[in-house]
Amino acid sequence: MSTLLLVLDLFGTFVFALSGALVAVRRGLDLFGVLVLAFAASSAGGIARDLLIGATPPAAIEDWRYLGVSLLAGLLTFYRHADIERMRNPMQLSDAAGLALFAVAGAQKALAYGLPPGMAALLGMLTGIGGGMLRDVLVSEIPTVLRAELYAVAALAGAGVVVLGDLLHMPPAATTLTGAGLCFGLRYMAIRYGWRLPVAQSTDQGRQR
Repeated sequence: MSTLLLVLDLFGTFVFALSGALVAVRRGLDLFGVLVLAFAASSAGGIARDLLIGATPPAAIEDWRYLGVSLLAGLLTFYRHADIERMRNPMQLSDAAGLALFAVAGAQKALAYGLPPGMAALLGMLTGIGGGMLRDVLVSEIPTVLRAELYAVAALAGAGVVVLGDLLHMPPAATTLTGAGLCFGLRYMAIRYGWRLPVAQSTDQGRQR
């Protein structure tokens, strides 16, 4: 299970770093800025999770592989961004994949450190959304989690599957992969069909009608 969590963490780091680097390239940042945003997007959620559960120093700082993977994704995006952009919705899909992988890995690590089920699910969600929030703040955007279709909810659903599987004593590998699939599926459907939670109607909108 520890090997599976490491693989999920590193792959999630890579795809979240891609999303951060793509935002940086689109904003016209230089190479250093691209690498900084790639590392911030890929590591903030995991660092926050590790600090909250007492896993210090955080894995993203202690293990050189996290930095190496994020820098690799940043360099790849900087020099080959035209090829990456030709993929369909590259930033949104890489962000969705990172969200799913980090949400389930975060929940599993929280459970391993003895957190109760509800808090483990919330920590999984935080792990998934933390990097994207910092990425958006650094480029002066409203964080995606606050405005996009089923973002934090998708992460919470994926983490919830992991927690439920633990309560039912199901194989952790199976529940982890199922949770990741559910989270990615919800996020993809939200991107594809615009699924979202209700939004309050502002006073100005009401007057215009």
